Amino acid sequence: MIKTILFDLDGTLLNTIDDLADAGNWVCAQHGWPTFTVEQFKHMVGNGIPKLVERFSPADARSPERLAATLAEFTARYDAHKEDKTAPYPGIPELLDALKAEGIQTAVFSNKADPLCGKIIAHYFGTGRFELVRGSRPNVPTKPDPTGVYALMQDLGAEAASTLFVGDSDVDILTGHNAGLPAIGALWGFRGEAELTAAGADALAAVPMDILEFARRG
Repeated sequence: MIKTILFDLDGTLLNTIDDLADAGNWVCAQHGWPTFTVEQFKHMVGNGIPKLVERFSPADARSPERLAATLAEFTARYDAHKEDKTAPYPGIPELLDALKAEGIQTAVFSNKADPLCGKIIAHYFGTGRFELVRGSRPNVPTKPDPTGVYALMQDLGAEAASTLFVGDSDVDILTGHNAGLPAIGALWGFRGEAELTAAGADALAAVPMDILEFARRG
């Protein structure tokens, strides 16, 4: 049986895309760069904020020094506006409460910067729903590298045989599989069924409670 579930954050627990897109387009507008649609941003996120910044920066603004400055601009803008439009997906709070009631521990593992993860999870979910919340940290490879998952599982006392990874992108499915875990794709997220299926998702969740049913079967 599944005893631990590790959740991706953006596109899985929270619909953050509008605030991410707004912050990215604000930075682009400050420099006179082309801006992007929300749909385009859905395919730019998932590999961490430094990679997102690189993707929306024009080719002639991608020197290490320029990217570092742009990253600082984006991070400050996003941090100040990360709760303007963001909200939990319908059914997520109820799922988390149901998992807790069944004794299944939950944690967050995201490529979003670690300080941002803690603040945004606390704002939307309080402090009691997740055992641990972990984002991108210095000197730890981002998803889909499994290094951070192994460290998180060790801190949770979780075993691979009873742990599940849940996310909305191919990065998340690969992360779970690279760590030796089953991985479920969240169909309500940013990427959709085709990408999750192609990545080899072990199951697809159409609504959050499908995750509970999978955990019970597992």
